[in-house]
Amino acid sequence: MTRFALAIDLGGTKIEAGLVSDAGSVVDASRNRVPTGRDITPEVMSRAVSTVVARALDHLPQGAEFAGAGIGSAGPVNLATGTIDPVNMRGVSGFGLVEAVRDAVIVDLGASEVDVTLRHDGGALAMAESWLGAARGTAASLSIVVSTGVGGGIVIGGQPIGGFTGNAGHLGQTHAAEQGGELTLEEVASGPSSVRWAQLNGWQGTTGEQLSADAARGDRTARAAIERSAAAVGRALADASTLLDLEVIAISGGFSFVSDDYVELVAASLANWAELPYSQATRVVRSGLGADGPLIGAAALALL
Repeated sequence: MTRFALAIDLGGTKIEAGLVSDAGSVVDASRNRVPTGRDITPEVMSRAVSTVVARALDHLPQGAEFAGAGIGSAGPVNLATGTIDPVNMRGVSGFGLVEAVRDAVIVDLGASEVDVTLRHDGGALAMAESWLGAARGTAASLSIVVSTGVGGGIVIGGQPIGGFTGNAGHLGQTHAAEQGGELTLEEVASGPSSVRWAQLNGWQGTTGEQLSADAARGDRTARAAIERSAAAVGRALADASTLLDLEVIAISGGFSFVSDDYVELVAASLANWAELPYSQATRVVRSGLGADGPLIGAAALALL
């Protein structure tokens, strides 16, 4: 009998839910999302959780085995209490996300108890890449998202590395070399940060999509913003690989598609900054799962 898990992906702009089979296939009809946003309140978050959970569980096949729920959330997270403290949604700091998901599932399925597992979103994505994606079969991998924010997760020997509190992998909050190390990697390399840098240097656009288009047309400032982002990410990954002896790094996130050669630019930067042969040999690749990665990773927490 096929087992299904409820997968929840909570980010700064939306909460998404869907059902995922034990083969890693997302049930397309179950996939749904509700906006979140920087100013979301606990009350609105509770309603959003209930809505996406109910919509997803409506598509659970009759008689199917339900494996529980997995959550990949913007962090930091607190695994001991099941709460979150997302950097970009301060209004829901301390929100009991595990309890909210559990209660919603119990209401919808009429169950007496449900297993719910929480990880920060980078850690969940790393599980997806290690299970079915670009890092499948590797001994040590890191997955990084370059989008509205920058984050990552680590898998060693097939196991997610959460650290003491479960938050290992927050690469975006490490400090980049820019401006004497005052800025974090996220403040240098994310999509919005790259747009702001380009604007400060005379570029007239307002979005990452415009930055991409203008760079492709030969705008030097737009291209420089992209190269600056990739160089900073590669330098940070060189340090990460030196520390962790990584075999593969998988890159995903909307801003990683800002140019066709973004991943190659990151790889070149890593090779340039890595001091030791083993870290220089780390492969940098594009994610093998695309938009399904976050849900597959969240589901893996319940299925594996």
